Formats: sequence, structure tokens, C-alpha cells
Amino acid sequence: MRAARTRAHPGLWVALILAALATVWLPAPRAHAATDVSTVAAALKEGPVYVDPAASGLLSAPEADALAAKIEKADKPLFVAVLPADFPTQDLFRNLRTDTGITGLYAIRLGDRFDARADSAVMSRSAVQNLVAGVQGVSDANTQLNEFTDRALADIHGSAPASWGDGAADGGGVPTGALIAVGALAVVGGAGAYTVVRRNRRRKEEEQRAALDRLRVVVDEDITAFGEELDRLDFHPAEAGADDAMRADYERALDAYEQAKSYMAEARRPEDVRAVTQALEEGRFSLAVLAARREGRPVPERRAPCFFDPRHGPSVTDAAWTPAGGAPREVPVCKADWMRLTGGEQPAVREVETEYGRRPYWDAGPAYGPWAGGYFGGGVLPGLLVGTVLGGMMASPGYGAAYGTGYGDFGGGHDGGDVSGADFDPGDFGGGFGDGGGGDFGGGGGDFGGGF
Repeated sequence: MRAARTRAHPGLWVALILAALATVWLPAPRAHAATDVSTVAAALKEGPVYVDPAASGLLSAPEADALAAKIEKADKPLFVAVLPADFPTQDLFRNLRTDTGITGLYAIRLGDRFDARADSAVMSRSAVQNLVAGVQGVSDANTQLNEFTDRALADIHGSAPASWGDGAADGGGVPTGALIAVGALAVVGGAGAYTVVRRNRRRKEEEQRAALDRLRVVVDEDITAFGEELDRLDFHPAEAGADDAMRADYERALDAYEQAKSYMAEARRPEDVRAVTQALEEGRFSLAVLAARREGRPVPERRAPCFFDPRHGPSVTDAAWTPAGGAPREVPVCKADWMRLTGGEQPAVREVETEYGRRPYWDAGPAYGPWAGGYFGGGVLPGLLVGTVLGGMMASPGYGAAYGTGYGDFGGGHDGGDVSGADFDPGDFGGGFGDGGGGDFGGGGGDFGGGF
């Protein structure tokens, strides 16, 4: 269910009004109740609010349209379903999220009970739990859903899915006559909401494109530097002393080089860069192993690249370092930077261009989160960046929506409103219905676990 999006020509107004009046004398067609989750999911792909025919007494058509318009105007990935009390509840949220395939916050009023789930990129589990708990005592469905929506829209990350702009929904099971009447009144407001949604999405795309353009310069430098390392190595698979292990190392390095170039050519958002730098990190380690084999040295252990500049290659040890105004911490360093630090000198830091001049990458802006995440991974980087500008940005609630889902991912996942299919964390949508959102439900095995 959602506000109408189509523009009515002047000549249609009379027909719409007559059709609305006709509902006074003509009975609406009998609605058939939805019997499975796929029906609900199909409707939510078209609009933010679905009301099952058997639950139409809980939320009227005008109330549902008003709620849908509010969500669409905010341009947020919030999905609301109103279902009858006897609707099957086994794995309800997980199945709905799978069938819908869209990253977002899902709220369900099921009879007189209410619960919600969300992808972690959109809203944390604790936030969902708090929002659900805040409206559990509200018995009126319209009041409860609007209160939940108002609070959720202030915290939810991401944008409305593009599919909401593809055309009007099928009505979500609400009587056709009511839809026509409401559609005549909502067409102007629906067109305005559509314009806002499109404008917000276009602004976000422009911001991401600008961030990627700035980042592209640095990534191209990384790829070029790695290509130069391959040339300086001057390894030939048929050279004297070369064995199968060396040839395999060299092949992996070449593959990584080609992958990095391919990934960068396909990148459309800053978070896409993570795959590029991850490939470069793997390629540099392969070169380090190959160099050790050729020189008869032990194969080095797999370590993170040099923190100060990943182009320096794999680190050889950890060294104490304190950022300006921050606390000391251990960072992985290459041999050259370790010698500089132990000698009282400054390390050779990777600097990039910013609007304030050249700065270390950890003080350059949020787009460098995915870049650094590909090199260092989610498990190492948090401790390295605490107290830096980039570390502070990535810890902020808004960072995940724009550049990734946080330290553990750096854009490897999906933004709110993105189509991810079944690619989501089942823990975000697991359990049964009625425990207050997120985590393991107290109801056991997916059955109802409480309620009000």
C-alpha cells in the first residue's frame, strides 16, 4: 500500500471523483487474504506499507496511505506490514527479508502484537530493541505504527529502494474502491514525495561519485606502484633455479594485479575500492614470498601491510606510534619505517590531497575507510585508527550508511535500500516474533514469545 505516484491528466479528475462516489453504491470486490510471505514481500517491493485483507480492520486505507507517504517522503528503507493474528510466524522476519531481498528495517503488526528487525547496516539491534520497546504498550495499530515510524526515521540509515519508484502497488489487499477514492486525493502529495525521494537519491549518488573520484587518484597510484614492483622483480618462470612454488607465487601476483585493475574499472562507489586494495595486499604478499624463495630465505609469515604506507609491502614487526593528539598504540611497520622510528625519525607516511592540502590518509576523509579496510581488514584496523580523524568518522552512526557498515566490513555489505537478495546476516532477522526485536527470541523456536 502506498500513495499513488502517477500524474493525473486534467480530464481524469472527473472520472476519479465519479469513481470515488460510485463506491458509495457499488460494493468493493472481495479481497483475498494473503496466504504466504511471498505475497507480502512482493507488495513491499512496490511500496513501504502492506495491509493484509484479513487485517484491514487494524489499519484503514487512508491511514496506510498516509503512513506510506511519510516513509517515502523521508526516503528511508522502512517496510511496514499489518497482518492478521493467525498469520504463520515461523521464521517470519527471515523469510520476509529473503523474499523481499532489500536491505532495510522491517516492522510487523501481527494482530495485537508488534515487532521489528533490521539489517545491521541500517540500524543496530539495540536501537531496534529500544524502538520496539518504546511502542509495545500502544494498542491502536495506527498510533503505534506512526510512533514507531517517526522515531525510526530519525535513526535509520540508507535510502528508499529504487523499486518504489517503478509504479503503483497493487493495493496490498485493501478494497479497490477505497484505493480509488484515496488516490484522487493523494496524487499531488504522492508526486511531491516522489520528487523528494528522487532528489535525495540523486544527491547521495553525486556525493558518492565525488568521493570515488578523489579516491581514484590514490588507488591508481597504488596499482601503478604494484606494477612497477612486478617489473623490478624481473622474474622469468623459465629462469634457472625457478621451481613450481616460485611460478605459483608469480602467477598469484600477476592475477592480483589484473584483478585490481578490473575491480577499479568497475568501481561505482567508494566502498567498491575495498576489493581493489585487498587484491593489491594479497599480490604484494605473493611477491614477498617469491623474493624470499629466490634468495633462499625462509618464507615470511603473513602480516598486515605497513601501516604508514601499504605500498611499502608486508610489515615485519609492530612498533609503538602515537598520532597527534592521540594515545599510543602498536602498528605494523615495514623494516625501513621500523628503522626510522627506532632512530628517532618520522616514518614515511602516505599523504593524499585534501581540500586543506596534503594530509596523512587517516586524516583525509571518510572515503578512505574502504581503502584502508581492504589493506588491513576489519580485525586489525580499529585499534590502529583510534584517535584519528578517519577512526572517529567510521565510529559515527552515519558512516555506515554512506561508506560501509563499520570496522568489520568497510563497505563490503549493502546500504539501506540496496537489493542484496539473500545476502544478509541471518542473525539480524532470526528468532521468533514478539521478543522486542533482534537477538534470540524468548518465545522459542520461532513461535510467539510474549507480546505486550
